[in-house]
Amino acid sequence: MLQSLLVNFGEIFGNLYESMGFVQGNWQNYIMLLISFVLMYLAIVRKFEPMLLLPIAFGMFLINIPGAEAVLWGTHPEDAAGNIDMSYDAVENRGLLWYLYFGVDKVIYPPLIFLGIGAMTDFGPLIANPKSMLIGAGAQLGIFVAFILAIALGFSVAAAAAIAIIGGADGPTAIMTTAILAEKYIPTIAIAAYSYMALIPIIQKPLMRLLTTKKERMIRMKPLRQVSKLEKILFPLVVTLVVGIILPQSIALLGMLMLGNLFKESGVVDRLSTQAQNGLMNTITIFLGIAVGSKAKGEIFLSLDTLKIIALGLFAFVIGTIGGLLVAKIMCKVTKGQINPLIGSAGVSAVPMAARISEDVGREYDPQNHLLMHAMGPNVAGVIGSAIAAGILIACFNGYVDGTATAEIINAAINSVV
Repeated sequence: MLQSLLVNFGEIFGNLYESMGFVQGNWQNYIMLLISFVLMYLAIVRKFEPMLLLPIAFGMFLINIPGAEAVLWGTHPEDAAGNIDMSYDAVENRGLLWYLYFGVDKVIYPPLIFLGIGAMTDFGPLIANPKSMLIGAGAQLGIFVAFILAIALGFSVAAAAAIAIIGGADGPTAIMTTAILAEKYIPTIAIAAYSYMALIPIIQKPLMRLLTTKKERMIRMKPLRQVSKLEKILFPLVVTLVVGIILPQSIALLGMLMLGNLFKESGVVDRLSTQAQNGLMNTITIFLGIAVGSKAKGEIFLSLDTLKIIALGLFAFVIGTIGGLLVAKIMCKVTKGQINPLIGSAGVSAVPMAARISEDVGREYDPQNHLLMHAMGPNVAGVIGSAIAAGILIACFNGYVDGTATAEIINAAINSVV
């Protein structure tokens, strides 16, 4: 009896030992844990987009604790030949993070984030100055330039489209586009997108000073006209209808954005507007961040592709800023000095941070020059523009996989647009 008990205890403690994390982990787990600590530092101490970067970092931290993946995510089944099925729906013994990731896999979270953004956004500056839409369109240049460069660096067209969308400086749009086109790159693209959004002052200010003259920076723009309530109510309806008919692939993001704005501007559903701005927005942000971080596993994240994506994302963001500034400079020339080119940098859709940078740089040269409301026009136009750009990329390249000839894909994409 005693001998049998000792044998059982040996098996029990052997099983306990084998289940311990340090037995199951590898060097990639520990590198990813260090990276998660760096991201937490940036979020907490440096305050780099902490609302989403902190949950992403913690999701990365959780999934890379040795042995935690099987508990928090689940296990991947093997067939008779020993091949592992890594697909999302095939996971067995599903854990908490698998269920949270459902909203990313089925593209639920990003549109709900846009619902909250819409409820917090004032489209009045864009309605008062519709020409701002041109600046927002110009700032999407980085997306399409980075797309071509990503293909040249060896990425599939679908992955290139997902990487390029970083240039729109819109985290939810980047996550949605990547979830549809190149799901395995979600953590890298999300982290790059939100990191560059946090670095807007560092990236944009030198470009603004380089591409504008001191005289242009001191231009004072005329006050915007007062926008009526009727205009503000009709705007989300008209934009949704027009864009939806032309490009249905954008309707999930754009429709939720405009619904949130309609809640705000109608004035009759304050409780819904408040919930969209606060409770719903905060809850979805937590789920989205943790879910995205949970996909940042070492074997995927620690690769040359990650470095390429980070570099391409920065390049896309820089070119997008330049595109907005150049369009604003052209408009300044055409209007004979009525447009301050500094508002061009706000054409990227990082609301309202990019608009505040336009204000800050303008006031460095004229403390009485207030550009914030003028910059908000291109800024919210950039939100719409990035959603439209994402819709175009999804419409053109959804369904294409590695190995399909690039020329064949490009020709098919052109035909689909034409």
